[in-house]
Amino acid sequence: MPDLSPEDTKLVTLARATRARTQAAEGAAVRDLDGRTYAAATVDLASLQVSAVQVCVAMAVSSGSRGLAAVVVLGEATELADADRAVLDEYAGPDVVVHLGDARGTLH
Repeated sequence: MPDLSPEDTKLVTLARATRARTQAAEGAAVRDLDGRTYAAATVDLASLQVSAVQVCVAMAVSSGSRGLAAVVVLGEATELADADRAVLDEYAGPDVVVHLGDARGTLH
């Protein structure tokens, strides 16, 4: 794992645990500008498909967060999905720190 701050290491742990608990395609965790964390898994229902990042952003927005400081996404993808990049650019800005990793939490 790259040299991460303790706060980013916590995000890896939260994303990994959420993904493992739900057996979802991806797990994600974010830290907002106030230091609050949100973790979520991909939602894949017949009537609703939302990525783990999108769920995290929705949770942060609905909790009154003003933006994001860091994001962790764990799953099979080796790059951030376009839809996830778009929501992060809109809500957190293009400079938000994003860590991608595999299901075990090993970052790329």
